[in-house]
Parts: sequence; C-alpha cells; structure tokens
Amino acid sequence: MPHLIQNFSTLAPGYDVLLCDVWGVMHNGLAAFPPACDALMRARARGAVVVFITNAPRPSEVVMRQLEKLHVPRETYDAIVSSGDVTRGVMEARAGQSFFHLGPERDRTIFSGLKARFAPLESADYVVCSGLVDDDVDKPDDYRARLEAMLARKLFMVCGNPDVVVERGDRLVYCAGSIADLYATMGGEVLYAGKPYRPIYEMALAKAALAAGCKAPLKRVLAIGDSARTDLAGAHAIGVDFLFVTSGIHAEELGAREWPEAAALKGIFAAAGEMPKAVMRQLVW
Repeated sequence: MPHLIQNFSTLAPGYDVLLCDVWGVMHNGLAAFPPACDALMRARARGAVVVFITNAPRPSEVVMRQLEKLHVPRETYDAIVSSGDVTRGVMEARAGQSFFHLGPERDRTIFSGLKARFAPLESADYVVCSGLVDDDVDKPDDYRARLEAMLARKLFMVCGNPDVVVERGDRLVYCAGSIADLYATMGGEVLYAGKPYRPIYEMALAKAALAAGCKAPLKRVLAIGDSARTDLAGAHAIGVDFLFVTSGIHAEELGAREWPEAAALKGIFAAAGEMPKAVMRQLVW
C-alpha cells in the first residue's frame, strides 16, 4: 500500500517533468484550487517542467482560456496537451471524410480549421463523440438507440474525452467515455483520443522535452491525477510514477474527502491492478 503524504515538497525533488491532470486536481469545473496552483508554481521555480494533460475535448488553446477564467495562473504550467489535440490529429488523417458530431455545441471549437465536413448520422463516414448533448440531465443509456443506428452502419467512433465522469462543483457528470464504453460493449469500434492511451502521453512528453530543451528519462517523470481508470492506468502504461489525489472523482467511494479510508483505497488500486508511487488528499506543497 503506498504511503499517504501530506506535502508534495517531499516528493517533487525526484522528478524533472510533471504530467498533471487538470479537472479534479487543479480545479473542480467551477473554481481553481489555490494550494495545487501554488504547489506547481513552486515545483517550476525549482526547475521542473509542468505539462497539463487533460481529457478535455477541446484544443489546448481553448483549455488555456478556460483555465484563465477559473483563475489558474499561467505560471502554473509550461504547456497543455488535450484529448482535443489528439482528436484533431485523427481527423486530419481522415481529411475529406464526413463526420457526425455527438456532443454539446460548446465543443465545436475542436473542429475549427479542419478540412472535414459535418453530416447527419445517416450519411456520415464516422462519428466524433465529445460528450453528452446535455450533461446536466442526460445519461449514457439515453443514447442507446442512436448507438444502435451507428452500429448498424458499422461507424467508427473517435472518443474525444475518455473520462466516464468528472466533478462539476460537488457533483459528478457523465463524459464522452461513458457513451464510448457503451458503444464498445455493443460491438462498435472506438478510438479513445486521451488518457489512459499512449498518443496523448507521447504528445505531452514531446512538449515537455521542447520546454526543457532535452528529453527527461522516464524515471524522472511523475504523473499526477485523481482517476484510477485514466490517470493511474496511463502512467503505468508509459512506465512513469504516479501520484494519486484522493479528493477528486473517487472522493465519495473513499469514505471522506478529508481523510480517505485505507480499505477503500486498497480496493480501488486492486481493481485497477496498479499501485501509485504515493497518495495525497489534495495537491499541496
């Protein structure tokens, strides 16, 4: 069982690159977490490179503007890589094909400047899923009929956000990963553009090397996140250490936001089949 640490300052000196999750670690969708921002600014001041790695289905420059609105200081990070960036790369490789967008209107910034055309589900060549149309009220099963129509046409789906749920304030809302998982269980073909899959990490490590002026060995890279399904699994897949933050999406099943239950933590890690390097309640220097 990994030890529960109180201060990131005890762990940070061992790493040159920090790949940090955003939603759940740096903010809750409504406001930034000042202690987390302070911790990363202090790490950067001591020479670490910080790359935010997020399953947001939007280009990184849009994520940057969102962080500014939430009062996450620009000094907190060196670069951002989003699942939206990876999604755009997949779509660029399919230039000329038409696609059906399954998701809210606010996500359409992901398609800006791409040589791809929108099409109705009945004629589209493939589907890009960025989320639920109304994630305040919709549930994944509400989309089953639409997914059956996609399956009948054997449509390929790009999932622009592999997260199943995220925190919005003090509640959880469903994300594109919940729809993609349902489509996959029905027999549909899905490409997940973000964590825990390798393409987003390769892009993040390339940005880290660019910011640092050299490539850091993987043993000097630490991933930070609040999801066992995406963050922990992704860190293990690329061979880097992981710091698990308990006050995010797993908070309720861990028994309490203030102090997680050891048995519940063991259960989450056993289900994931991986162990983090360390555990913190919240990212604090």
